[in-house]
Amino acid sequence: MADCWNTDTGEAVYRSRDAVKNLRIKVRIERVTSTAALSQHLQQQVLFQQDRGDIELETLTSQGQTGDNEEEVVVGWQEKLFSQYEMELFQNEAACQNPLDRQYHAEVKALNRTKGRRNHRIFTYTDHDRYTSCLPLHQMQSGDLLTTTKSSPTFLAERMASVRHRRQERRTTDCNIPKTKIINWEPTEEFVKNSHVVNNAMQTMHIMGDLGPTGRLGQKENECLLITIKTDGSGTVIVKPDFNKNKEPYRIVTDGDRREVWRLTVENISTTMKPEEKDREQNMYKDLYVRHKEYLNSLVGQDFEMPPAGILRYLMNGEIVSAKGFEYDNLYIHFFMELPNNWSSLPFQPLSGVTQTCRTKTLEKENVALFSYPFNFEAFYMSEKESEESILQWPVLYFKVLSLDSWQRYRTEGYGYLLFPAMPGKHTVTCHTWRPLQTGTSSVLRRFFIGGSPELEDHSYVRIPGTFKGERLSRFGFCTETTGSVTFNLHCIQQARSFVDAAMLKKRRQKVFDQLGGFSQQGAVCNILEAFQRARRKMQEARESLPRDLISATSQLQIESSA
Repeated sequence: MADCWNTDTGEAVYRSRDAVKNLRIKVRIERVTSTAALSQHLQQQVLFQQDRGDIELETLTSQGQTGDNEEEVVVGWQEKLFSQYEMELFQNEAACQNPLDRQYHAEVKALNRTKGRRNHRIFTYTDHDRYTSCLPLHQMQSGDLLTTTKSSPTFLAERMASVRHRRQERRTTDCNIPKTKIINWEPTEEFVKNSHVVNNAMQTMHIMGDLGPTGRLGQKENECLLITIKTDGSGTVIVKPDFNKNKEPYRIVTDGDRREVWRLTVENISTTMKPEEKDREQNMYKDLYVRHKEYLNSLVGQDFEMPPAGILRYLMNGEIVSAKGFEYDNLYIHFFMELPNNWSSLPFQPLSGVTQTCRTKTLEKENVALFSYPFNFEAFYMSEKESEESILQWPVLYFKVLSLDSWQRYRTEGYGYLLFPAMPGKHTVTCHTWRPLQTGTSSVLRRFFIGGSPELEDHSYVRIPGTFKGERLSRFGFCTETTGSVTFNLHCIQQARSFVDAAMLKKRRQKVFDQLGGFSQQGAVCNILEAFQRARRKMQEARESLPRDLISATSQLQIESSA
């Protein structure tokens, strides 16, 4: 008989769409005594002796003894059942410290005026009770009564037990004076261990049992945690221990010299929904989802947001990934966009930005600053002349790499530019940079000791500026030094109103490729190979069209000249 116990006392997680207020749990505790065991044994034996069994059972079990050794109570969610200790405590109005205590005082007085409470040993602690915050840790430190082996609480369980206490006992403080550091840049292992606390908003309810001897109820040391119920308000319900579900009862062994054994049975008796109600609820949810979907469709619309006719819309989501190969540490990048003629942007669209300051780390024997700085850009192109002779010029992103150390020494590390891709899709572009160089030792010493270096007054002179009207831009006598490189990730989208605009854009893009040699190095190589093949075919056609005697005379002349 002693081996028929349920030893699986872990918590169970349930998810339900029903409101948690409809939860009903039937809790039954029964003391395992020699008289009760003998009575149960005789009940099994006298099932075949109906004429003698009634007298023997009536003699062995009395009503008063049975009522004190077992109790069965149905408990709802956050339903308050007072213990004997609370009945005596809240009878005195002087013991009330807050509005909740005064409410309990009024309920206890109402119970005393009526027939009294329906429970004797089983009672509850709700989420707002003062004992709920410190109860789980106290129960774990006093021993796990529902298991056969002792288990000590983990470090995280001890920290979590104090979280609820801090949440309920929180006081308002002056927010202008920080008590602790918000960010710890160099955390130690002890700091990480002490800060590892999960603070989820959970409502808790405890079902307790007063397992004291007969006539000595109401003592705090005899209280035992039977069931813990938690919910997060989103349909998740955690029950510890789980419902028995036609399994053996749980075994509870009290502390002290008596070491009494109790049986615990937990059942879920929540009212199940009828099939008609379940179908009605499912139809209601479906109707709600359909209406919500229609509402979202009305906000978004059935068609894509298209630009006006004759206008190209260009969207780019970019990322400044990294910078490497620069001389100094603590880098940051200042960038801005330049729009050519016939391009425009939205009024609120920012055309410049600055990244965060980033410290470099050594990767593959190179100092790399990992920025991962995102930016986005949206522009519109409208051509005044619809002729195909005009060249489509794309926007340009100019950037400047700088460094700033702890002594506020400011240095220019390099200039560069990025031509916006003409093809939509994903692009990874690495841009090499350079910086102006001033000859002489004084400039090198000034850059090293106090910072500062030559700078460009106009950043667009990194390439040929859009405002330059001449044929060639001379940089003769301008000394520069190659520095590092910056890597970009670009996701480009081009949107046109009609197929005519798309075809016009494709022709202009091809014309730009033909004049500039392609967008990438691979495109330039392909163009060269195609030109070589065309020249070779023309030479073969010209050779085939010549007379035979002229070809033979030419070959003989070449042989004689070589000899």
